[in-house]
Amino acid sequence: MKVIEIHHPHSFKIEDFPRHVIALGYFDGVHLGHRAVLATAKKIAEINKRAFSIMIFDPHPSIVLNKGIKQYRQLAPLTEKIKLLETFNPDFLFITKFSNDFASLSPQEFVDQYLVGLNVVHVVAGFDYKFGKYGEGNMRNIIDYSKGRFGHTAVVEQKLLDGKISSTRIRQFLKNGEMLDVKKLLGRFYTIKGVVVHGEKRGRKIGFPTANIEPTEEFDLPTVGVYAVRILVKGKWHTGVCNVGYKPTFHDNPFEQPVIEVHIIDFNEDIYDETVVIEWHRHIRSEKRFNGIEELVAQIHSDKEETIEFFR
Repeated sequence: MKVIEIHHPHSFKIEDFPRHVIALGYFDGVHLGHRAVLATAKKIAEINKRAFSIMIFDPHPSIVLNKGIKQYRQLAPLTEKIKLLETFNPDFLFITKFSNDFASLSPQEFVDQYLVGLNVVHVVAGFDYKFGKYGEGNMRNIIDYSKGRFGHTAVVEQKLLDGKISSTRIRQFLKNGEMLDVKKLLGRFYTIKGVVVHGEKRGRKIGFPTANIEPTEEFDLPTVGVYAVRILVKGKWHTGVCNVGYKPTFHDNPFEQPVIEVHIIDFNEDIYDETVVIEWHRHIRSEKRFNGIEELVAQIHSDKEETIEFFR
C-alpha cells in the first residue's frame, strides 16, 4: 500500500497513476458498513483487473468548518484508520487534507481534479456519500458530473440491530456502555492505543496496582465506568479491570478528561512508557463515590472476580 498525502491544490497528473477503482469515505471506525464499501470496490477492481485505491479525508471536516471545534474524537483516529484500511490491501491510500479551500470545491471541480484527474475509472461509495461544496454532489447525481468518464457504484444501506450501521450509532452504544453492540457494528472489539504514564500510584498502596493509559490519539472513550478488558503489553494479551472516570472517592473536582486505569490481573512488571492496546469487552458497572478505602477495595475485589469469571 502506497500512502499519498494530497494537499489542495494538488499537482498530480493523470499519468501519475494507473487506471484504478476508488473507494470514497471518511471511514471512521472502518465498521461493517464501511467494509461493505471497501469490499465492493476491491471486488470491482479485481474483476476488471484494475488497481484498487481508497481516499479518506483528514482532519475531520467539523474541525475545519466549525471554528469552535479544536479536536474531534474518533472511533479510529488517522494512525489507527490507516492500519485498518491496510488490511484491504489497496494499491494506494490517498489522504486528502481537508481545508477551507478544498471544502469550497464545487462537485464538478472535485470530480475533475480528484477523480478524473487521478485516473479513476470507477467510484464506489455509500449510498449517502456527498461531495463538493455544501454536499451538493451525491451518489445519485454523480453521473451528471462524471460525463461518462468513469463508472460508479452506490453501496446500499447496511443494517444491523434494527438500524443503519453507522459511526453515530456506535458512539451512542459507547456512551451507553453497550460494548457487545459496539463489537457487532464494528465487526471487531473496540480498541484504544495508549502509552503507560505515571499516575497517583494510589492503586499499589491498596493492593491493586494500575497502569495509567494516555491515549496516543483522540479516541472516542466508552462511558465512565468499570470494564472487563484485555490489554496488549509487549506483544502479549492479558485480562484486566479498567476504570474510565474521575476517581470521585479521592477527588471532588473532576479532571478535564476522564482517566483510564487498568489493573492487569496476575501481572507485576514495570511497563512505564510502553505502548499498549486496550480491547473493550464488557461494561461491569458505573463509577461511584465510596465511603472509604475498605469499601472501595471490596468493590474492586468484586470487579476483579466478575472479570475473571467473564473471561473464563
